[in-house]
Amino acid sequence: QVRLEESGGGPVPAGGSLRLSCTWSGYRSTSYCMGWFREVPGKERERVATIRSDGVITYADSVKGRFTISEDKARKTLDLEMDSLIPADTGMYYCTQKVGGSCPPAQAQYRFWGQGTQVTVSS
Repeated sequence: QVRLEESGGGPVPAGGSLRLSCTWSGYRSTSYCMGWFREVPGKERERVATIRSDGVITYADSVKGRFTISEDKARKTLDLEMDSLIPADTGMYYCTQKVGGSCPPAQAQYRFWGQGTQVTVSS
């Protein structure tokens, strides 16, 4: 069983920055995918950024060049640095993990989820 806990969300003006952090505990397979998804009311949870156990990173087109995902294996953390935030980035951000080294875009493929942290970008 894996536990994930997010922190770092909050309100921020457009153009600002936030850093989200996810701390995980429990057993993690040597082959895995971890990442961040976000959800807004009425829409499906969408993939923002993922990182594979071999280090391959994928970003949603909407956040490329503005967001950076990073992992600290020793501290068991997964961070998301978000710069140049825009109102469309508003949503609940979830940390997630799955077994296996692929990082599919569909949320249903991910087994473990945190409770989420809210990010609100004002114009």
